[in-house]
Amino acid sequence: MKHNIPLKSLYSFIAVAETGSMVKAADSIHVSHSAISQAIKSLEQQLEVRLFDRVGRQVYLNDAGKLYYQRVSPAVQAIISASEEVKNKDKDHHSISLNMVNSLALHWWIPRVDKLQNCYAELDIRLSNFVGDVDLERRNIDMAIFQGDPQNWQKYHCEKLADDELVLVCSPSLLKSETTNNINELLNRFPAIQVLNARRNNNWQIWAEHNHITCPKAQKNRSFETTAQALQAVTRELGLLVTHKQFVLEKLEYGELVQLGNAVIHPQQSFFYACKADKLKHTSIQQLIAWLKNEFLAS
Repeated sequence: MKHNIPLKSLYSFIAVAETGSMVKAADSIHVSHSAISQAIKSLEQQLEVRLFDRVGRQVYLNDAGKLYYQRVSPAVQAIISASEEVKNKDKDHHSISLNMVNSLALHWWIPRVDKLQNCYAELDIRLSNFVGDVDLERRNIDMAIFQGDPQNWQKYHCEKLADDELVLVCSPSLLKSETTNNINELLNRFPAIQVLNARRNNNWQIWAEHNHITCPKAQKNRSFETTAQALQAVTRELGLLVTHKQFVLEKLEYGELVQLGNAVIHPQQSFFYACKADKLKHTSIQQLIAWLKNEFLAS
C-alpha cells in the first residue's frame, strides 16, 4: 500500500538538510521549531529509516538522507516552480515599473507612449526617475533604461539599445537673419547653453574636440542644472546647445529645432536596459524589450 508523504514534511526535510539546524530550518520556512521536529520525526517513521545523524543541536544527513535529498530536492523545486508559474500566469500583464532619468522620460518616452499603446495595448508602464546606478530590488523596479557603464549593473541582465549621439542644435528662428551656417562664426555670435550636472557637463567638450572647435566657456544665465531647462532655453532662442540626439528627435522632426553639423558618438554614454533576470520570462517584459529595441533602432 502506498503512503503519501505530506508535502510539508518534504519542505521541512529539505530545509533541515540545507541549513543543518532545526532552528534555522524553522526560521527559513517560517514555522515553529516543534513543527519542524515533528515533521522530520513523522517522515522518518513513514519511510522507516533515519535520515539524519544528530550531534548536539546540529543535524547531518546520513547516507540514506543524502540519497533521499538527491532524489527529492529537484522534484520539490519543480513543484515550487510550477506553482509559481501558475500563480503568476494571470499576472503576466501586470504593470511594469520602469526607471529612466527625467530628461529621457520627457523627451523620448512620452512622445512614444501612443506608439507603445498601439503595439501593446495591455501593457501598463509605471515610470520612476531615480538617478544613478539604481538598486532594482530595493526600489522594487522591474527594468531600467540607463546611460553609462554596464559594469555597474552586473547583477542584472543588460543589453545595449543604442549608441549615444551628441548633436549641436538651435532654434531655426535664431538663424533667420544669418547668412552662414559656419559653426565657429555662429558660436562667436550666439551663447553656448550649458548643462551643469555631472552626467552632461562634458557634452560640449566631447562634441567640440571631435569637430576641432575650441570648447566655448560657460556664460552667465546660459547655464542650467538640467537638460529639460537647457532644452527650454534653446527652444526660446537663448543660444546653441550640444545635447543627446535621442532627447531632441521629436523637436528636430517637427522643426522646433535644427541640427548644425554632424552627430558625434559619446563614448561613455550608450543606452542600455537592465532587468531582473527572473522577470525576463514574463510576456509583458519580453514585449517591452522588443518594443524598446525596435524604437531605438528606428531612431
